[in-house]
This record gives sequence, C-alpha cells and structure tokens, in this order.
Amino acid sequence: MTPSPQTDLLRRLFDEAVRVADPMLCVPAALPDKPKGRVLVVGAGKASARMAEAVESVWGPCEGLVITRYGYGRPTQGIEIVEAAHPVPDHAGQIATNRLLDLLATADENTFVLSLISGGGSALLISPAGDLSLDDKQALTSDLLASGAPIGAMNIVRKHLSRVKGGQMAAASHPAHMLSLMISDIPGDDPALIASGPTVGDDSTQAQALDLLDRYDVQPSAKVAAVLNGQTGVVRTDDPRLSRCENRIIAAPSQSLAAAGKIAQSQGYDVQILGDAIEGEARDLAVSHAKLALELQAGLAESAKGVVLLSGGECTVTRRGDGIGGPNAEYCLALANALDGAAGIWGLACDTDGVDGAAEVAGAIVSPDTLTIAQQVGAGITKALATNDSHGFFKTVDAQVVPGPTLTNVNDFRAVLVTPKPV
Repeated sequence: MTPSPQTDLLRRLFDEAVRVADPMLCVPAALPDKPKGRVLVVGAGKASARMAEAVESVWGPCEGLVITRYGYGRPTQGIEIVEAAHPVPDHAGQIATNRLLDLLATADENTFVLSLISGGGSALLISPAGDLSLDDKQALTSDLLASGAPIGAMNIVRKHLSRVKGGQMAAASHPAHMLSLMISDIPGDDPALIASGPTVGDDSTQAQALDLLDRYDVQPSAKVAAVLNGQTGVVRTDDPRLSRCENRIIAAPSQSLAAAGKIAQSQGYDVQILGDAIEGEARDLAVSHAKLALELQAGLAESAKGVVLLSGGECTVTRRGDGIGGPNAEYCLALANALDGAAGIWGLACDTDGVDGAAEVAGAIVSPDTLTIAQQVGAGITKALATNDSHGFFKTVDAQVVPGPTLTNVNDFRAVLVTPKPV
C-alpha cells in the first residue's frame, strides 16, 4: 500500500495510543516512596517487564520475578524477567509461575509486595488446579480462543482451573502488604478480569464456568469437568487474606483513545469516540462501522475536513477456517469488504500490544484502494473472510502494521477516517 497523508495520520493515532500507555510514563507516577524493609516485585503480562524496568528506574534494584511474553523482556537491575508463551501457555510459564508462588511464600507481615499485572497474564501465569496437566490447559485454551468467547468469559473459566488466578496470588503473599498496579486490557476495566485477577477476590462459581463452556460450545475434557465439579481455589472477595492488598489501575483504553482524539482534533478533524469497551465478533463490528462511516460521509459538507471514529475494547473471532489472523486484521478485512472501495474513507485496527492473535502483527490499514490492489495481486477477500486469513490477505496487499513489541497492552485500537466524498 502506498502511504498517504490519511494512512500516515491513522498510524500516528495508533502510535499515540501506545505511547500514553507506556509503563515508563504511568508506573513512576503511581509508585509510592520505596518502603523500608524487604520489597518483593512480582508480576505477569505483556507489559510486566517494562513495568519492572520502570519500577527500578525509580526505586533502584529490587528482588523479584516477573513473567512476560517471548520477545517482551527488558533489562532490569535486580528483578528477574522470565519469558514464556502467549496466548497458549507453555512449560516455561508453568515453571516460572511455581517459582513466583514459592517466592511469595517467603513473605511475612513486614514484607511489601509490588504486583505488576497487565493483559496476557492469564496465559503467562500458569499453575493448573487439581489433576490438570499443562497439556490439559493448553488444549482448553486453544478451544476457548477458537470459540469466539469474549475475554471476560474465558477468564472466568480459567480462574477455576488455576492455583494462581482469582485472588490466589494475593492470598499466597499474606500477611504481607501488597500493592498491585494494573494496565487494563479488559472492556470495562474490571480488575477481577485483568489477567484473570490474580490479586483480586472473585465471587464467580464453577457452575458459571461450566455454563460458559456450554454457551460457547467448548467441550471440556473429563479432567477439566472434574475440577469444575470439585472444590474451587478461587479466593472470595471477603476473604481476610485480601485485606492487605490494594489494586490500582494505572493505564486503560479510555486514556489512549482520548490521547489519539486530541491528535486528530489538532489536525482539524471532528472526533467521535464510539466506546472503549466494545466486544463482539470483529467482522460484525466492522460492518456496523462501515455503515456508520458511509452515513456520516453522506452528511458531510464539501468544505468539511472530516470525522475520525475511534473505538476500543476486545473483539473476537469465531474460527471458521485454517487461515492466520486476529480480531483486528479480521475487522479490517470485513471493513474493506463492506466499504467496497468507497472513496474518502480509511481505517486502521491494531492491538496495542503489537500482537493480533498469535502473529507478530498488530493489525492492518484499509484504504479506498485496498480492493483494487487485492485484485491486482490476486488476493481474494471473500476467501480470506471464509478462512479467517486476514493476516495473509493484508500481507499480500502490503497493508500490515508491524510495530514490534510495544511493551504495553490496553487492548484493541480502531480508527476510521471519514472525509467528504470526492465530487
């Protein structure tokens, strides 16, 4: 795709959304003075290593262990960084999680524990409950990812199959004082759902988890069903072991959308923020946004600069084929198809963590020329939609967004730029 002022602006908006969620900006502002006595720093998530780096930029070397995604490690002075797999957990994550729990077991009432939690922690904190094996958790995670279940539903299920989620990490640190700093990737910013709430009490039930599996047509194995019909380890919200734990969200999608909106406004565009907690099928949302964009364009005066539609949240993809893709690229694929080459409308959708699905691609950009280019290079959009091959399609038309590790995670970022229809 040939760059244009419009595509350059869309990329600038995405970069700003990522920048304001950089842990090097938001972590130092949230830190208290370093406590006297023993300090432990623990955490997990795609942003956690950068968060640890930010902590030590203020406090100096600290004792601790943080688990992040492969490729997302950062240089730290004392905190150990372990890289593991996401979105499907692996053995490295399991070993690191058990070591983290062992470290917390050494804390006493005079210990201060700083917890650094961000999106991705659900896969990176992996300690199966009951008789479950890592293979069992990997299989279930893959099934959930393909089911189209929203992240909130997935995390309720995962809590009841874990020894660390659903408040259990905070309980493991009792009687230490814990401060948990969180970067939210959850629609609605519910702390209990960020990384499946390892430091937050939870009152969901195993019956709810079983109902969710049934709702999204995920068949649990006999071992998973046995755990969900047994004794849960989830820590309830009134559990006294949580009395010394404080949870604080320090970055959220709404902040990133607002920052991107200011950039668009500075360029003369009107801005409409459609919401920071949008969920649902990515392709369905794209059709809805295409319709809205065309309606807005029809009402624009010829002299108007245009409108930028911004939205965040976490969409899903119900797997239909064997292609490679993620919700952001699939949104762009469906947006391009619905716009059908409409002049004067561009779009971008990217995951702020730099990874859309499991690929090292954040998302894609759509322009009025996308379908024309696709025809020229032999990329079939109908087939790509049928097989969920959005990454393959946008690679062929040279419209992928590949920023590399962003070291943060405030969920999906979408921007649709609407200008007057050319006459």
